[in-house]
Amino acid sequence: MASKRIRIHDFLSGLTLFNELDDSELDDFAQASVEINVDRGKSAFQRGDPCNGFHIVMCGQVKLALISPQGSEKVMGILHPGQSFGEALMFMERPYIMSAQALVDTKLLHVPKTVVFAQLALDYRFVQKMLANLSQRLYELISDIEAYSLKSGSQRVVDYLLQCNQHTTNTSSCHLECSKAVVASRLNLTPEHFSRVLHGLCTNRLIRVKGRAVTIVDVEKLRGYRGRILP
Repeated sequence: MASKRIRIHDFLSGLTLFNELDDSELDDFAQASVEINVDRGKSAFQRGDPCNGFHIVMCGQVKLALISPQGSEKVMGILHPGQSFGEALMFMERPYIMSAQALVDTKLLHVPKTVVFAQLALDYRFVQKMLANLSQRLYELISDIEAYSLKSGSQRVVDYLLQCNQHTTNTSSCHLECSKAVVASRLNLTPEHFSRVLHGLCTNRLIRVKGRAVTIVDVEKLRGYRGRILP
């Protein structure tokens, strides 16, 4: 097997979806899959493009977004290495409904639906893992709808900061995963609203912000403050 196929084989073997496949099955996926390099700011695909499989982020960062005819954008997800996207549309055999843009120089792995469907027909464990993967996406979508519908903008920002840093110490640091404008859109906020919330948290001495670096001064106090924030 060529070195490129070995690299793909090894990459897939480390992912939960593929880690119970034997070497020959992994070889089938490695031979069928294609690496795609996407430069920063470029699109892997646009809304309306055909979906003939799904993508996995090998390295880099991808923004999934809905774009209106007027050009306004709603960020639906920010994906990191090991995360995948496009499975649902692959099964529905429909074109992409979102665009995928690289936020940094990114390498994707495109896994064609032909090899996926062939494995699903043979391996119930692979079926279960694929269903679990899709179920997790549905859970995350419902959680997003809950946040947009029932939580204030400030609560969404605090939740995001706490998710960025899972430490339990009173002084913790986290780093915004991308630009403030992209994070704001992901949280269904305007950039101005997002900045106001950060400023308010700084004023209350709960966080300190320097560029994308955020220091959480007191994690427990921030968790408690979340329930009292209204705007």
